[in-house]
Amino acid sequence: MQKPLPINGVKLISIHERKSKVNVTQFAKPLATGASFSQFFDSLPNILAASWLRELVDAICSARSSGKHVLVMYGAHVVKCGLSPILVQLMNEGIVTALATNGAGAYHDVELAMFGVTSEHVSDGILSGTFGMAAEPVGFINRAALIAAKRNKGLGETIGAELVKAKAKHIDSSILAQAHKLGIPLTVHVAIGTDVNHMHPDFDAASWGKATYTDFRIFCGIVSELSGGVVLNFGSAVILPLVFEKALALARNLGHDVKGFVGATFDFIRHYRSERNPVGRAEELGGKGFYIIGHHELLIPFLAQALLERLNCNRPTRAG
Repeated sequence: MQKPLPINGVKLISIHERKSKVNVTQFAKPLATGASFSQFFDSLPNILAASWLRELVDAICSARSSGKHVLVMYGAHVVKCGLSPILVQLMNEGIVTALATNGAGAYHDVELAMFGVTSEHVSDGILSGTFGMAAEPVGFINRAALIAAKRNKGLGETIGAELVKAKAKHIDSSILAQAHKLGIPLTVHVAIGTDVNHMHPDFDAASWGKATYTDFRIFCGIVSELSGGVVLNFGSAVILPLVFEKALALARNLGHDVKGFVGATFDFIRHYRSERNPVGRAEELGGKGFYIIGHHELLIPFLAQALLERLNCNRPTRAG
């Protein structure tokens, strides 16, 4: 029969000898009704994600004041959550200097810019055989890929230019169109078979492959200049983390000593690839990494407002 362990000989220490992780000075501060956003931001506890967010805001402002890149990689869900105007504002204010998205991110941007709607009911569409079969947005984006390949341009630049040329009704909230107008690089990274336009007979795989490869090389150029900058991943779990990994490897192979950058992922849950890239990779190369979990429609406006109002990042110097 196992006997209870005698504990008479336990050695005690004073609490004053112990290192503690939480101090009352780190606690949240109560606010009065009508407090400003800056007061609210300052009132957050200086613990875990709230402290990471403060560090990230400081890092972004420091990068921009030094003329370094702030690169935003974003998935389609960011667009479908209605956050395009926030990213457009950050571009207009000179905070975001480069962007990258996947094929779905570009497609939903086109639908919203041209028609003001997006995001169909997938299950209903699959049952009826109509999922992904909308002719107008697919025709537009597939034609843009043909133009991009013919002109040796990237997908992002060309789709943005074609939206401007078409005078899309909701162009003010199109990330692609506004990036083109501002001269900010926005690259589109496509995996064949993942997007609805790949199901249409006017999809030209060769043109899409050529144009998205051009965008990959443009993206590699941005990553080669990332030292001292910041890369933010908003909601891409697989494609953009892997593209970033390969771009970083290629840049360093070619002699660009990319290091000392900050990498952060914002997503609903923790994913392996988006934790490795950019978060873990930043830490391996002498920088810092943050993984902040929560809803995009809350966290991204929160981050943006902290940058715009709290830390006076309104008119920094453009990178590149």
